[in-house]
Amino acid sequence: MTGSFTLQLVNGLAALMLLVSFALLAQHRILSVLHWFALQGVLLAATAGIVAWGTDNHELYISAIMTLLLKGALLPWLLWRAVMQLHVHREIEPLMNSTVTMLMALAVTLFSFHIVQPIEQMSALITRNSMAIATACMLLGMLMMITRKKAITQVVGFLAVENSLFFAAIGATNGMPLVVEIGVAFDVLIAALIFGLFFFQIRTTFDSLEVDAMQQSLREDDEA
Repeated sequence: MTGSFTLQLVNGLAALMLLVSFALLAQHRILSVLHWFALQGVLLAATAGIVAWGTDNHELYISAIMTLLLKGALLPWLLWRAVMQLHVHREIEPLMNSTVTMLMALAVTLFSFHIVQPIEQMSALITRNSMAIATACMLLGMLMMITRKKAITQVVGFLAVENSLFFAAIGATNGMPLVVEIGVAFDVLIAALIFGLFFFQIRTTFDSLEVDAMQQSLREDDEA
């Protein structure tokens, strides 16, 4: 009974993770993107906690707390602070319109389920049904990196991919060893700090965080 209930909870959280990934793609305001990104971190922490409860893996409780603090609070706060200091509040139109982007997201999701379902059938873990969704979330994060123009939203897409990889690790192995998770968390934190420094340097150099503006400035420098 406990295993069945745990499975239902994990599947519900996986569905919410997929919904949040679609919501990230649909946003045009950077602050809204950060809110959904923070929610993704909270869902990831909740998944780790539920899996820890269902498998009696007590190390995962520590991972859940670390994930909540780092991905649900600290990283979104660091990005929010950068947005406030750079006075960038709205994402201009993406490279493709919203309809095309969402259709691509749907196609990516169907592709993920088609590829991963045969693998899921060979697994006996309670988290096996979340693998396809984790793969879809990872590809949706990559799609966000491709279809956005501002550097900040591209970084959020990169961090969403990392969240999806962590979610996939939970689904494939019921949690990585704690020492590995601590190392990954530290690397992600350092990467976020470096990204913040890059944001300020890019804004100082190009007076914009839009990729097109940077390319145009570099092109003009080459022509000069």
